[in-house]
Amino acid sequence: MEAGSVQPVQRIGVPREVFPGEKRVATVPEVVEKLIKLGFTVAVEAGAGEGANVSDDAYRAVGAEVVSDAAALWAGSDIVFKVRPPSADEVAHMREGSALIGFVWPAQNPELMQQFTAKKATVLAIDCLPRTLSRAQKMDALTSTAGVSGYRAVIEAANAFGRFFNGQITAAGKVPPAKVFIAGAGVAGLAAIGTAASLGAIVRANDTRAEVADQVVSLGGEFVKVDYEEEGSGGGGYAKVMSEGFQAAQREMYAKQAREVDIIITTALIPGKPAPKLITAEMVQSMKPGSVIVDMAAEQGGNCELTVPGQAVVVHGVTIVGYTDLPSRLSKQSSTLYATNLLRLTEELCKAKDGVINVNMEDDAIRGLTVVKDGAITWPAPPLKAAPAPAPKAAAPVVEKKSGHGHGSSAPMPAKTLAILFAVAAVLLWFVGAYAPAAFLGHLTVFVLACFIGYMVVWNVTPALHTPLMSVTNAISSIIAIGALVQIAPPEMGTAGRPDEVIRWLAFAGIVLTAVNMFGGFAVTRRMLAMFRK
Repeated sequence: MEAGSVQPVQRIGVPREVFPGEKRVATVPEVVEKLIKLGFTVAVEAGAGEGANVSDDAYRAVGAEVVSDAAALWAGSDIVFKVRPPSADEVAHMREGSALIGFVWPAQNPELMQQFTAKKATVLAIDCLPRTLSRAQKMDALTSTAGVSGYRAVIEAANAFGRFFNGQITAAGKVPPAKVFIAGAGVAGLAAIGTAASLGAIVRANDTRAEVADQVVSLGGEFVKVDYEEEGSGGGGYAKVMSEGFQAAQREMYAKQAREVDIIITTALIPGKPAPKLITAEMVQSMKPGSVIVDMAAEQGGNCELTVPGQAVVVHGVTIVGYTDLPSRLSKQSSTLYATNLLRLTEELCKAKDGVINVNMEDDAIRGLTVVKDGAITWPAPPLKAAPAPAPKAAAPVVEKKSGHGHGSSAPMPAKTLAILFAVAAVLLWFVGAYAPAAFLGHLTVFVLACFIGYMVVWNVTPALHTPLMSVTNAISSIIAIGALVQIAPPEMGTAGRPDEVIRWLAFAGIVLTAVNMFGGFAVTRRMLAMFRK
């Protein structure tokens, strides 16, 4: 390309998904508007959004072109947005040198990878995004999809279950809450925990990664630990294959839960391997009649031995749901989230907003996504470079403690000095007691006690707890307010009993300040507590 020449704006094509039962679409009208603002033109195959309740007219209204011929759309697009991996026929229609962005699963589709190389294509597999990069979270379609699947799994369980999720006491009798056990507390599992808990069920969950226990509890579940010590984090947000000893202890725990709970939802997956078998036929047989199992790993073989992928079957009175299209059953929501993920990726690829993508292989996130570059297979990506270790901080100079009691010394006060201070304080108190009026002594005593109580209650408390203690310290303010009222209107209303005008005004100022403190303290505490309410 000659210097100064402008590369033509690229066209993004969005074909209709051809996988049986797939209702999602790779982009939605709200995102099309933003893609056009980045400089691209957008073409959508007619009927592509029907399954997600998006009409062709909705795409036209935001500036997209609607194309009726799928082959023409593939051949005329510089970039293709897809949800499912393309079929062999779809790849055959690709323009040579064009780009594809979507789920590809390169490990499971080696023949598809060879077809891409023949087309000299550039392929960005959204499923290969390095999930450990914090800046990649906005592009993480796996997380978005898993969250939808976890929610939908609970809905499917509720549909197949013959009772309420929440416990109820009615005129017709008492209904116990459903007991739900969730195997795997990744993104999908956490979404399922939150949904089931919000429906009122008693939720238990287990995961090989011990660090998710707090997340389970925070969502209203109970973390069930396997009685075997082994760390199960496999990196990248996934679990690893556990040892035989751990698996035996885990099976024992699952067998116990199967006998007790009403619903089991399994989410366990290990990248590049078949789904681990967690629920045996014997466990299914031990479950109560009417129980439900939702196997979210059905597409990878299932976590239950009796799962039939794509179907819901009844075995031993237990309904086993093995649907492989859970995200597609919430097609509108799934499509919107997925389209947003692709938009964020496109923004990274087109930072100049000139309608042309730049696949920068120096960018860790883009490098991880790119499985084919200009016809050359680049998958798997090299391991991410470890972040440089922070430079060690210079050791703080050691300050020698002074043997005396000078400034900055942390040594205890010598007994001689302490005795002198007590002697001086005693002399001062004797002087005050000998010459001050009797009323003043009473005020002085109250003042000293108030200072002592204030120090013990407020200054002796950890600073982080000052805000929660606001309401408690208001009690001290109320005591001050009562004292000030007494000074303004003493019991003796004669001339001798009236306070000095200076004391009167000081008491009035004390009432004003403590009133502000009391009402403000309660207001702040109320707002703070409201943050923790749903």
